[in-house]
Amino acid sequence: MFISSFFRFPALFPAVLLAGCSSLPLPFDPNLFQSFGYQIAELTERAEKVVIDPEELAALKALDEIPLIWKHRVGESKIARFYIAYDNEAVYVADEKGQLTSLNPRTGEADWAIKTKRRFSGGVGAGQGMVLVGTSKGEVLAYNESGHALWTAQVSSEILSPPRVQSDIVIVRTVDAHIYGLDAINGARKWAYQGATPALTVRSAAGVAIAQGAVFAGFAGGKMSAMSLFNGNVGWEAVVSQPRGVTELERMTDITSSPAIDDQLVCAVAYQGRVGCFQIIDGAQIWLRESSSDAGLVMDNDYVYVTEDNGVIAAYDKRSGASMWKQIKLGSKKLTTPLVDGQYIVVGDDKGFVNLLRNYDGVTLARSPTDGSAILSQPQQIPGGFVVQTAKGGVFAFKTK
Repeated sequence: MFISSFFRFPALFPAVLLAGCSSLPLPFDPNLFQSFGYQIAELTERAEKVVIDPEELAALKALDEIPLIWKHRVGESKIARFYIAYDNEAVYVADEKGQLTSLNPRTGEADWAIKTKRRFSGGVGAGQGMVLVGTSKGEVLAYNESGHALWTAQVSSEILSPPRVQSDIVIVRTVDAHIYGLDAINGARKWAYQGATPALTVRSAAGVAIAQGAVFAGFAGGKMSAMSLFNGNVGWEAVVSQPRGVTELERMTDITSSPAIDDQLVCAVAYQGRVGCFQIIDGAQIWLRESSSDAGLVMDNDYVYVTEDNGVIAAYDKRSGASMWKQIKLGSKKLTTPLVDGQYIVVGDDKGFVNLLRNYDGVTLARSPTDGSAILSQPQQIPGGFVVQTAKGGVFAFKTK
């Protein structure tokens, strides 16, 4: 069993790695940085404007459109990044005004909607007949699939990532780097874990991944931890990236996205750092490559797909880390975490476009607009296609099969 071998004998830490990239353009505006005991007087936006060759722009406009299945509208998002959840034939969406909505995945019609008096701060999690959402005040709200309230729990601070549930444990991550295990029956706290909190970090919606009785999470400073789902005991820690540079901005190398996992590997990527894969059982390093990403990564049977800085989607061989391809001509410097949908890679951008790439070579096959506002979170797979949520509150479902 994974649990007994994994947590009875914690692995030694891997050797300290050489540092990653030096100072790179910031992916966010200054409001998306947070400080722990460090006052930020001023941060200068260094991201350059996207310059697109006219021929490249024409090529993007000439692409086929991805068929639209349906669209719906919820409240606008001015700060939060809302993730959509799909579970048991329902699509769940939330907005900053505190409305939680269940949509029919085939028609987009609302089956029910709840208007709470809370301010939601992140996306929805769903599973085991539960629908979960977090608030800016650190409240975890649990509902059943019919929209009836089950319980409310309080954690330490704002919740920016979707709560997860598995084996009757709800996992919640807060903006102050705490991870909590809550009882799925009543919300009672079972355990808590405190991650690293350097002086200056990127404010992110980094979540967790759960597999084989363990919770995997990356933290500020470039470390990734594996802990027991049932009691929070740490099985191993691995160094994905290490700070480098003189200033606080140069030394930021935070893991700002959820790890990607399969039966054998767990992979993670750091901003101003590296991307790498590790053995899921003991954290042993398989490979590491120079990379920088604030958006995140996914994997399939062959490749690890990373949304890198400046609008690049890169594919690495999952077993060796060899670079397979890079797509640099998507017309935006801010892309979402990719979604693997069979033979396709789906990615949204800050101009409201969704892009369909071929998985084995990165060729862009199709592209569709939404409402012109940014798509901030990873597209969510639904039967026959995928769905995205925009900053203006547009919910759009597209067909890929």
